[in-house]
Amino acid sequence: MWDVLMDIVWWLRNFFGNVFVLFVIVSIILVYVTALLAKKKAPDRDDEKRIALVTGASSGLGNAYARQIAVTEKGIEEIWLVARRADRLEAFSNQLKQMGMPAKVLALDLTDDISYARLEEELKKEQVRIGLLIVCAGYAKIGNYERVSRFDSGHMIDLNCKAAVDTTLVALPFMKAGDRIMEVCSTAAFQPLQHMNIYAASKAFLYNYTRGLRMELLPRRIKVTAVCPYWIKDTEFISVAKDDEQMVHGHSAVRHFPFSTKAEPVAKRSLRASRIGRAVATPGIFCIVHRIFAKLISREAAMYIWEGMRRI
Repeated sequence: MWDVLMDIVWWLRNFFGNVFVLFVIVSIILVYVTALLAKKKAPDRDDEKRIALVTGASSGLGNAYARQIAVTEKGIEEIWLVARRADRLEAFSNQLKQMGMPAKVLALDLTDDISYARLEEELKKEQVRIGLLIVCAGYAKIGNYERVSRFDSGHMIDLNCKAAVDTTLVALPFMKAGDRIMEVCSTAAFQPLQHMNIYAASKAFLYNYTRGLRMELLPRRIKVTAVCPYWIKDTEFISVAKDDEQMVHGHSAVRHFPFSTKAEPVAKRSLRASRIGRAVATPGIFCIVHRIFAKLISREAAMYIWEGMRRI
């Protein structure tokens, strides 16, 4: 077994060079060390109610996360659902209650600073502990600088970046050792994407913020996972991204969405990754491939590959 391992290392060293092999070995060691730190037993708590706080919960992936939490997260006593559309949240909370999971509705616009005062007030009033925070609120618009409005450009940054940070900072005082944070980024975070430029840049910000936050929270033993899915076809994401887009020569800037996945498996796989303390969850084969190739090839090459893919 040892001889086989040495043969593999020798082949990798000759193919990629000593520096790359050393980088891989050090990365593997760091992953195991941080996982061991994250697995340290959390102290027993008092009578605080342990909740899951899910933003973007009125549809799509946020819905899928809440349903999975109701089934798989045994330590969660209640789910707090945050989104703008109160009617959808109320209907969904009734579904969760039928599954045996109590749910609280908070109809908040996370691009409005007043929402965070209300959220903090509710958390203090209920005296809860946030066992699981899932920051899922976000959206995209397809098109280049001429076709995505200044409003949508700014609103994407506000929701995908600022709101994610604000939500996390409000939640952290209510979290303890053993609790978990999942920031929903995207494979778009791995490279620039022309014609989805603002969205990809906003997710690159969130991805890097999440990776840095993970290291900052290691002493508190709070697990932080950056979730990076690819296209999800059974949500409103694609339809919202394409809405109001001005077609060029009769075609959308992104014509098709190959290798798309569905919300339920993304939620299930990324929750499992969070439970075992993974830094990054790539819930699908294409997500994994994209992440690997984004590290191996130049950004310029990656953008030309995307240029071809978006025209297919």
